[in-house]
Amino acid sequence: MPLLQISQISKSFSGIKVLENISFDLKSGEVHALMGENGAGKSTLMKILMGLLKADTGSIHLEGEDITKMDVQETLKKGIAMIHQEILMVPELSIAQNIFLGKETSTFSFLKEKHINQQTQELFDNIGLTLNPKTKMKDLSIAQMQMVEIVKAISNEAKIIIMDEPTSALSDKEVAKLFKIIKDLKSRNVAIVYISHKMDEIFQIADRITVLRDGNYIGTKTVKELNNKTLITMMVGREIDSIYPESHAEIGETILEVKDLTSRGKFENINFELKEGEVLGLAGLVGAGRTEVARVIAGLDKFNSGKIILEGAELKLKSPKDAIANKIGYVSEDRKALGFIPDLSVNENLTLASLPIYANGAFPVKNREESVGNHMVKDLKIKTNGLTQSVGSLSGGNQQKVVIGKVLLTSPKVIILDEPTRGIDIGAKFEIYKLIRTLSQNGIAIIMISSELPEVLGMSDRIVVLSEGKQTAILSGKEATQENIMHYAIH
Repeated sequence: MPLLQISQISKSFSGIKVLENISFDLKSGEVHALMGENGAGKSTLMKILMGLLKADTGSIHLEGEDITKMDVQETLKKGIAMIHQEILMVPELSIAQNIFLGKETSTFSFLKEKHINQQTQELFDNIGLTLNPKTKMKDLSIAQMQMVEIVKAISNEAKIIIMDEPTSALSDKEVAKLFKIIKDLKSRNVAIVYISHKMDEIFQIADRITVLRDGNYIGTKTVKELNNKTLITMMVGREIDSIYPESHAEIGETILEVKDLTSRGKFENINFELKEGEVLGLAGLVGAGRTEVARVIAGLDKFNSGKIILEGAELKLKSPKDAIANKIGYVSEDRKALGFIPDLSVNENLTLASLPIYANGAFPVKNREESVGNHMVKDLKIKTNGLTQSVGSLSGGNQQKVVIGKVLLTSPKVIILDEPTRGIDIGAKFEIYKLIRTLSQNGIAIIMISSELPEVLGMSDRIVVLSEGKQTAILSGKEATQENIMHYAIH
């Protein structure tokens, strides 16, 4: 008998079915990946399992006991815990206080410090975590906070831990640490439900994979039964010959030169050329300086020495406005903070950076603005209910298309894409890749930063590798392999 059995679960919101007859089982000591595009129903299913939502029909059994109607407090007591993408902790309290919050008993006046610190230290020792239990949560990195959430789940004697995109903000070293902890949890017979868009992680850590699509159950397979291509086909419902479309761009003349670029404390002596129609990858570990270099070229940050030369002329960039005026566009890694304004419409966001073109004095020329917006929505295949829909209500992939569309309306010759597919599903990634290929075929030069090595390799004509703020290699397509990139990234 499986540890957990979810049977024929269905759920509707306002008459719209988001889950239909979903079945899913979980064994003790296994990592079971739950995969599907955004909107497939993964989060809804997990919220039902946690007791945060109630299913319309179907049942959930834990070790044979019916827990279908239990609320979140009851499921926690039964040993089901969830590590959320957004950490749910009290920042002003210590690690130990957060772990034991809600477990106060009459034995303690209020979480007696010595006792809970000692218990927390024992939990840390058990999984090899080197943190001080007295440290306040607000002083931890995101990776450390996630580890604390896992320890909290262990302290609750969790039988099942749900991990939702647990590595989205982690460095490679932190991911390795997390995987080590997951393997330790497996050895203790804890079952893990692992939700991620990162296929290399899934094949590295999972035992079985269940795929949902449009609220329907597609199938469950062991990892050995699948490869990248067959898994993608299950997820998107069609065969994709290659995730990374072939490049047909003609590489032209050098358009951008970066010479001895230095920003003290961030990076030094960066040198590369970028040609028309070329996709130049920037690779390296977290903290290597990739984003810092991109921000300087985009006019967001200042630099101490060196030159940025566009079409033979040295640029004096004092702001992003200067970069835009010189035909350099930038798509930030943090699209929610720097890419778009959630409450504004699709059309307002699209024309945000190019308002002077569509404005008469201080007022936009509405008809022209809407015409351009409609063309961009059509060209980029942005899925929206209309130009007036707020960007905050779109899927991650469509939000990213709006951000890219906003940049394209400034008529750039160079576009910097920083983590262009972070947090979006495989189908949307494929659309972004096709768009990048189209842009390069139209002669636009692209600098692409990605933490996913297969993505850098699959999309780049050449790759610049950075390590701790220093440039360690420029690799041609033939020289570029995962092993080569990692070799230069750690030297």
